[in-house]
Formats: sequence, structure tokens, C-alpha cells
Amino acid sequence: QLQLVESGGGLVQPGESLTLSCVVTGFTLDYLHIGWFRRAPGKGREGLASINKSGVVTNYADSVNDRFTISRDNAKNTVYLQMNSLKPDDTAVYYCVALRHGYAALRTAVESQKDLTGDSGSWGQGTQVTVSS
Repeated sequence: QLQLVESGGGLVQPGESLTLSCVVTGFTLDYLHIGWFRRAPGKGREGLASINKSGVVTNYADSVNDRFTISRDNAKNTVYLQMNSLKPDDTAVYYCVALRHGYAALRTAVESQKDLTGDSGSWGQGTQVTVSS
């Protein structure tokens, strides 16, 4: 059974960095498109970054484009989100999602900074990131 587990969240000060990890089990990462989303307090879930199964194609939401980097290590079945220059507005629960098909839908969610539509994705439980001085 496909499962995703996020880790790496925590409390950091503005301007600091964090790297989140998303470990995939029960399925080979090579065949999965992966996205990172977040849900801030009182807000809906929004797309941040995506990477296709080959790792060649990525896209980012405008709000994080110059600060966050998504990458994958298929040998470790792990996808990462490197987050630099963190701001208090980045405080949220961060989730990764895996899709076997439909990378276009994932890209659209990230470009529009909206939630992924439909129920074709497998989600992790989330990891809390808090940016505060």
C-alpha cells in the first residue's frame, strides 16, 4: 500500500532554512509524480511545488519560486523540499502528495496555488513548520 511520511518540520526564525523530506513506501518512487502543499491556519490547502516522475520537470508557486527547491532521490524513495529565507507567512502544515498519473493536474494546482482537485492522490500526514522570532 502506497504511503507517504513527511518529516523535517520545526520551529525556525525568519530568514532561516529547513529541508522537508517525504519518504514513499509501498510503491516505487520512479513511477510517481510528487507535489508539496501546505495549509496555513484558517486557510485552504495550497500547492507549492511539483516534480514529475523523471525529475526533469518541476514547477513552483510564485510565492515560493525563488526560495523553495523540490528534488527527488529515487534510490532513497525520498522527495525533498529545501526552504530558504523562511517568513512568518510560511507557517503551515506541509504535506506531500503522490500521483501515478495526471501530472498536469498537479502542475495546475501549484501554478494556481490551490488544492489538488479529485481524489487520485495519496497524501502524507503532514509536518508542522513554524516561522517565528
